Amino acid sequence: MADHFPTVGVEEEYFLVDASQRTVVAAAPRILARAKPVLGDLVTGEASRYQVEGKTPPCGTLGELRHELRRVRSAVVTAAAQEGLRPLASGTPLLGVRTPIPLSGDPHYLPQFEMFRALYDTFVFCGLHVHVQVPDREHAVLVGNHLRPWLPVLVALAANSPFWEERDSGYCSWRALGAARWPVAGPPPYFSSAAHYDALAASLQETGATRGERSLYWDVRPCAHLPTVEIRAMDVPTGVEEAAVFAVLVRALVVRALERVRRGDPGPAMDEALLRAAYWRCARDGLTGHSLDPRTSRLVPTTLQVRRLLEHARPALAEHGELPRVTAALRHLVTHGGGAERQRSVHARAGSLLDVVDDLATRTAASLTPDPARGPRLPGSERTAAT
Repeated sequence: MADHFPTVGVEEEYFLVDASQRTVVAAAPRILARAKPVLGDLVTGEASRYQVEGKTPPCGTLGELRHELRRVRSAVVTAAAQEGLRPLASGTPLLGVRTPIPLSGDPHYLPQFEMFRALYDTFVFCGLHVHVQVPDREHAVLVGNHLRPWLPVLVALAANSPFWEERDSGYCSWRALGAARWPVAGPPPYFSSAAHYDALAASLQETGATRGERSLYWDVRPCAHLPTVEIRAMDVPTGVEEAAVFAVLVRALVVRALERVRRGDPGPAMDEALLRAAYWRCARDGLTGHSLDPRTSRLVPTTLQVRRLLEHARPALAEHGELPRVTAALRHLVTHGGGAERQRSVHARAGSLLDVVDDLATRTAASLTPDPARGPRLPGSERTAAT
């Protein structure tokens, strides 16, 4: 880790919608049967049969990550088309959800279904999970302390779930609120060491609030079986370019955190209640409102928090040649709005969630084959029939 940049990998979840009705379909087993011969373990199921998850291998560069995301999405798009379906990259489903949701038959989830019961009835969200290589578990836990102040602004940047139960929820990221109902979810506590983390995890398991480490749904956590730290705060973005940019931005934050951990800095012990309030505000307002800066306890424009985040990540982004691309993408998001603003804009013009589904499905697949002469597209630069 001292002489190379850490690798980064991405997991992103997609809903499956009927191409003509635009409603979600419990078709995950059929899509997996078609996609697995192409992708192998890079595509898996989720808790609900409305969803599948695509994964990249560890990547070293933004270009490599973008390529792998396109490859995985392309295979899922092809498999879905063969079943008359389209993948949808949105934090929440828009039409046709039946509750309780149709649950997966995956044995991994069965003990959790029994334990958490009705919490699973409406647990149908799609996120972007970023894994960044770290030297060991101790570093992963302490890195989480340094990432905690930035989690609310990551929620705002990636907010892409304004609609819930076929109406506007009033939030830019309803997923961030809906997922927080779990007994162990949302922003993680402050940990003094990996031993502290493990002791709390053991106590939580003894209460029955978790079923082992994989059901610790904190938005930053050490991976149980890989030398990575996993960041789970963000809604899945609709475009490949956004997903890749968010992932390398998160990696830059981890690199900066690793520098401080190596100097003996365990990270700021922020008040957890204040951090959760900042989450709530960013989930509600997205990029268009204000954010509670959990470091200063002051309300500031979220765009200012984005600029502060970029300045903090700048040295690591510049070192790896990613600063121009990330800067351009964040500038575009701040100027034109993110995924939630896009969904609301389409709905305001068309007056129907059918059009929002069409736009999301088109944009989910639109950036799979960019023009090599023009380079990859910036978020929001695509133009679809729905616009």
